[in-house]
Amino acid sequence: MGKVSIACPQEIVPVDRKQMREAVRVVLEGEGVADAEISLAFVDDPTIHRLNMRFLQHDEPTDVLSFPLSEPKSKKLCGELVIGAEVALAQATERGHDVQAELTLYVIHGLLHLCGHDDHDDDEAQLMRERERRYLAVLQLPDISPRPE
Repeated sequence: MGKVSIACPQEIVPVDRKQMREAVRVVLEGEGVADAEISLAFVDDPTIHRLNMRFLQHDEPTDVLSFPLSEPKSKKLCGELVIGAEVALAQATERGHDVQAELTLYVIHGLLHLCGHDDHDDDEAQLMRERERRYLAVLQLPDISPRPE
């Protein structure tokens, strides 16, 4: 599968590193990625807010930012996911499920972006949500992927 690095420069939300590594493994296998180097950073609201503003000009904290570090069609997939740990905690609390499941959903979503999937229009978003649900099921987690409105 390759290498998975996990950084957790915040102490507000504990992160089940084993579960996050398993999520990366399941998604990469499911997407047919044989070799990868993935970095996960679970950060606080001010950090993800600053990055979201800097890279996407969105003035708010967000769930996950994906940064591809390899060229499209490269033999090795390299990328970094920055995950909003406090956003996950707020969402999980509001929706009544475990924060680890919410964090895993963000990892899945971010990895799908790194693998070339997008959610800019309704059809693409629906396909991404179906993939998220499939990987959540493989990981034996509840279906917490957002439903289309």
